[in-house]
Amino acid sequence: MSDSQFFLGRQPIVGRDRELTAYELLFRSSTANAATVLDDVAASATVIQRTFLDLGMPAALGDKQGFINLPASLLMSELIEVLPRERVVLEILETVPLTPDVLARCQELQEAGYTLALDDLVELTPETLAALPLVKLAKLDMVTLSREQVVDLVRDLRPYGLTLLAEKVETLEQYDFCRDLGFDLFQGYFFAKPVILTGRAVPPSALALLKLLGLIVADVENEVLEHALKQAPSLTLNLLKMVNAAAFGMAKKISTLREAIFMLGRVRLSRLVQIMLFAQQSGAAVTSDPLLQTAIVRGRLMEGLADALGWTKLRDRAFMVGMLSLVDAVFQQPMPDLLALINLEESLQNAIMHRSGQLGTLLQLVMASESADGAATLALLPHFPGLNADEFNRLQVEALQWANTM
Repeated sequence: MSDSQFFLGRQPIVGRDRELTAYELLFRSSTANAATVLDDVAASATVIQRTFLDLGMPAALGDKQGFINLPASLLMSELIEVLPRERVVLEILETVPLTPDVLARCQELQEAGYTLALDDLVELTPETLAALPLVKLAKLDMVTLSREQVVDLVRDLRPYGLTLLAEKVETLEQYDFCRDLGFDLFQGYFFAKPVILTGRAVPPSALALLKLLGLIVADVENEVLEHALKQAPSLTLNLLKMVNAAAFGMAKKISTLREAIFMLGRVRLSRLVQIMLFAQQSGAAVTSDPLLQTAIVRGRLMEGLADALGWTKLRDRAFMVGMLSLVDAVFQQPMPDLLALINLEESLQNAIMHRSGQLGTLLQLVMASESADGAATLALLPHFPGLNADEFNRLQVEALQWANTM
């Protein structure tokens, strides 16, 4: 893999009420950690250029802030000064030695208006204490630290007035513990795909959406779809609002269900139903719910990859596999039970539940990229001849941008 290639991962960072506030952008230019300083800077420069200049900050982040990891070489390099100071948080990795030169550079960046954060803070050494006046955030790893260590660190950090971020939060218990301690921000698997703690009944409106999706998958006649929609007045109203939205680029406004179904077509209707299904269950706007954002990006990226691979007949199914791969987390119910309501064909069920078949392997690739697992991503890419890292990243950022417009 060349130094110019990278994979983009985007992990949600949420506030005290689990609202989406920022993303950490995870870049991997290599599966090895032993790069020379020159290669390290070159790879990071490529990442910054392609993600923030060529592709654009709105595509990667929407209206949220972006947390970016800084190795020592990048921290000391002038190239990071092309980043918009109001949109990024610069994370000083735990591997960066806090030497006098590094502290002087941190002061320069602080005075230039950049927000700095200390990553994976585990103890307050003399070097760390010297850095605290220069940073605004401290990130504490909930896996590495014991509860006692977390309590002690929070106590010692309070006089500095820092924003505290708990990372690698994996359970509701950890979230509640950190929230009670006064943490302001949270990051981890719990927010990207919540653990199924208790079953949640599927409300009638969501059940109607699931059944409607099943009818679309079964390719029933438009009259059958129209009849199903008429039994869900609130769904019908929302659907007509979305159809008439300027985002769909239709010159003619639509006033009847039959027109809506005809003008939209099955592909768009299927997408709308899936997005509405998730949004309704989460009770949040698309841009404020990290799980909903992840599902939409997965669906769009899977569809784009299917197009790039020439899988024309699979593109719509690819979107559905990506989107529905998180339906169990949204409804907090077993995946087989939910998929049974939709009556998906066996190959799609296997792709979603077991990551098997063409679309299942493609889903594995997308999920590896989400977590910036460079080794897994590289191992999966050869399964898709003609697809390289540059094209994959272009499609991923396009998917992020599309999700931001929902």
